[in-house]
Amino acid sequence: MEAIISTIAAINDIIWHDFALYTLLGVGVLFTVWSGFCQYRSLTHGVSIVRGKYDDPSDPGAINHFQALSTALSATVGLGNIAGVALAITTGGPGALFWMWVVGLVGMSLKLTEVTQSMLFRDTSDPANPHGGPMWVCRRGFAKLSPQLGGVGTVIGAIFCLTLLVSTVTGGNMVQAWNVADVSFTNFGIPRWVAGFVLASAVALVIVGGIKRIGDVAARVVPAMCVLYVLAGFIVIIANIADVPSVFRLIFAEAFSPTQGVGAFVGGTAGYGFLIGMQRALFSSEAGQGSAPIAHSAAKTDEPVREGIVAGIEPFIDTLCVCTLTGLVILLSGVWNRAPMLEYSGAANLIQVVSGDSALAAAGNVAWQVSDLRVEMADSLSGDQLLDGRTVYLAIDSHTNAATGMSRHRHNGTLSGSEAAGWTARFPDFVAPAGVVPTIAIDGVFFELAGASLTASAFDSVIPGLGFWIVPLAAWFFAFSTIISWSYYGEQGIVYLLGEGAVRSYRIIYCLLIMATVMMIQTQDELETFMNLGTGVMLWANIPIMLIFGPIAMRAYHEYFRRLREGEMEPPHAAPSLMDVISGDDVE
Repeated sequence: MEAIISTIAAINDIIWHDFALYTLLGVGVLFTVWSGFCQYRSLTHGVSIVRGKYDDPSDPGAINHFQALSTALSATVGLGNIAGVALAITTGGPGALFWMWVVGLVGMSLKLTEVTQSMLFRDTSDPANPHGGPMWVCRRGFAKLSPQLGGVGTVIGAIFCLTLLVSTVTGGNMVQAWNVADVSFTNFGIPRWVAGFVLASAVALVIVGGIKRIGDVAARVVPAMCVLYVLAGFIVIIANIADVPSVFRLIFAEAFSPTQGVGAFVGGTAGYGFLIGMQRALFSSEAGQGSAPIAHSAAKTDEPVREGIVAGIEPFIDTLCVCTLTGLVILLSGVWNRAPMLEYSGAANLIQVVSGDSALAAAGNVAWQVSDLRVEMADSLSGDQLLDGRTVYLAIDSHTNAATGMSRHRHNGTLSGSEAAGWTARFPDFVAPAGVVPTIAIDGVFFELAGASLTASAFDSVIPGLGFWIVPLAAWFFAFSTIISWSYYGEQGIVYLLGEGAVRSYRIIYCLLIMATVMMIQTQDELETFMNLGTGVMLWANIPIMLIFGPIAMRAYHEYFRRLREGEMEPPHAAPSLMDVISGDDVE
């Protein structure tokens, strides 16, 4: 596993180079200006479309606009909004949230464009079961540009599907399953394999029903869970309302300056905050990845641009609303730069040791060891947080941290023992360059609060027990809805590559992967490596497709609004009842 992680990390260094991020931002700005700031259109005209005013049962497609939006949102409003934001702030600092907002805004134009393209080229030969996405844009679009390019388009579409499957396996499945297992173990002591088995079983029961069942479940689960989560978030914000202005000042200030290590936060440069904020926002909103068009292509409509306008709403809800809420809760609570939760007896020192690792010696590096630390909970905390096998870490000052650009490091270890025998924190060797003498920066041991667990702790800081229940509940529902939606995305990639006959085997493997993830992945850092790979490869595959067919999408977009301005597309009927829209009965 270590060799695999190292290889993927090397690939991530290439695909997440600063140039790639600047290019993505540039493409988002390009389509924002080209469309005449389509963000406004999505938040006005898009709401009327979602409300069902333009729904028509005779249009080709399987689900209405609301269900298509809910399905796409169920893939985006997930652990990225709970665990991803926590990860962004704890690694990139408060300024990372600012860069998430930037990506959210330009992501609205990216979503609108990529979904419009897919709707223009979707396959409706079976009107009740349409197929769409960037792979179909390639297959049909290149053939439309020139018949001689049809084969090229088919191959590029296949390449996109391979990146889609990588992202399906990593961000759509592994990240969700691992965080659910982690928060269940941290809060309730539930073995990770048990959480994995329950989640895999629930997913299997839904995905066998295809897009109609997925859309039906998503339309009920996503709105209800979002409302519950948002209400809990507002409780925390209102309780700390006096501190809100200072938190916003901190976010803007740290977006453009280095953040020094404080407490549990190891620090980071402004560039690192930019990188982390961009990565987490892209993972959460999926803007530019090409995944959301697959769900939207199932929508019942004969106006391709109309569904693109609906898609533009997603990054606003996902990033500018839900992610911001989580970020404020974490920053207001102070858990991101919390003090150590474990105290140890006596002094702790790093001692230079002789290592038998020849590669280590050849590189001129030195191994340092910290002896087993006998630990106990700080007085203000509860002893039920002590769990055998729980990850802990020390804050160590040493050489420049290659990731953050600062001198502080997190050195992970493991808690072991029992209430009767006492508790010990054990750490592997810490490796530093020759001539550097590392020191323990903060007197104490930190619990690793990974992702959703950190967010739960933030909620608990205001009302003890609020995060303990609301975050695991939200994590389970958000992860469940994300996994079932991404199963459909991957399924469409399998259909394109191998045909309908391979779908059953794919579904079985997809569910088994949930179990494999919770058993094999050990740390948040390992998970983050897989997550970045999945998001990155899809961006590299999809952004060129968007640029090639962008002019076609923008022409259709401007023509649509010309007809709307001239009164050629008045809603055919009043808005149906909200229950009919949610259930999809308005298009049955």
